[in-house]
Amino acid sequence: MSWQGWILRVDLNRSKVSREPLNRQWAEEYLGQRGLASKYLCEEVDPAADPLSPENKLILATGPLTGTMASTGGRWSAVTKGALTGAIAASNAGGFFGAEMKFAGLDMIILEGRA
Repeated sequence: MSWQGWILRVDLNRSKVSREPLNRQWAEEYLGQRGLASKYLCEEVDPAADPLSPENKLILATGPLTGTMASTGGRWSAVTKGALTGAIAASNAGGFFGAEMKFAGLDMIILEGRA
């Protein structure tokens, strides 16, 4: 399946949803869902930001094999700045969600702001 080329950005402060292109160079350099999502998080969130503030972001990411018949083709990751350590926190999950994101034409969903 590879990369679809799109990110869905959900701005909870403004109740706005937008679609933007995936940075292909980053996708090649930081191969995989956790690496790419971590790169976006590091670029978009100030290291001094409080993890519990609206400045933090939650990134739901798929990898290039998500949605394929590969043995790990159903995996996706959630990445954010962790409240306990202030470092990058990542969780990996399986199921249908990651594949459905790919089938919808998305590589990542970035949730930002406060509802």
